[in-house]
Amino acid sequence: MHRFANPTRFLRLANVLLPWLGVAAVLLLGSGLWLGLFRSPADYQQGETVRIMYVHVPAAWVALAGYSTLALSSLAFLVWKHPLADLAARAASPIGAGFTAIALVTGALWGQPMWGTWWVWDARLTSVLVLFFLYVGHMALTNAFDDPERGGRAGAVLALVGVVNLPIIKFSVDWWNTLHQPASVLRMGGSAIDPAMLTPLFVMAGGYFAVFAAALLLRIRALYAERRLRQLRLSLPDA
Repeated sequence: MHRFANPTRFLRLANVLLPWLGVAAVLLLGSGLWLGLFRSPADYQQGETVRIMYVHVPAAWVALAGYSTLALSSLAFLVWKHPLADLAARAASPIGAGFTAIALVTGALWGQPMWGTWWVWDARLTSVLVLFFLYVGHMALTNAFDDPERGGRAGAVLALVGVVNLPIIKFSVDWWNTLHQPASVLRMGGSAIDPAMLTPLFVMAGGYFAVFAAALLLRIRALYAERRLRQLRLSLPDA
């Protein structure tokens, strides 16, 4: 992957991938919404409320994947000092925070009719809220220094420390007695969800990941242009 850390190669690759990712996102999200809203059956217990799953669950998956991207980019920046890794981490933060916010809001909308309350300090809900604060903290810390490299290093350390929250989110429903339902898609023994519901769920997830990838490439490209412009301004002699 080191060859793609070259800015010129990366920009070329991004320009090739972005149109395909945009088309994939539109097709997958459109198909997923149609299948989820009109073709999949209502749940025998949750009724029509189960359709929130097609928005909530993929958002939660992308929130976790986004933080993994943030952490791996931060690790690459600390180890190899490559500026594109720092830009990737900075780009992933607000996108991941957005998907985490979607997961929290739709989870509340789902929880109210199922549990009778919008929010409880459940282990899964609380750990996802911590994930949101980690994203926000990373954004605040990287922009808290005049020197971008210092901010990048500080944010990278926070991102790596926060990785401990990912397994807590994943296994919280197994480790503690929580209101949140246990794993029903990725679990030992196979999925507990009927294929009629599982198919639109995976289609929506594909659309979400395409949106995440496209937004990530766009933000990295914009941040790189912004950094180049700042370097050019600093190199100009004072008027």
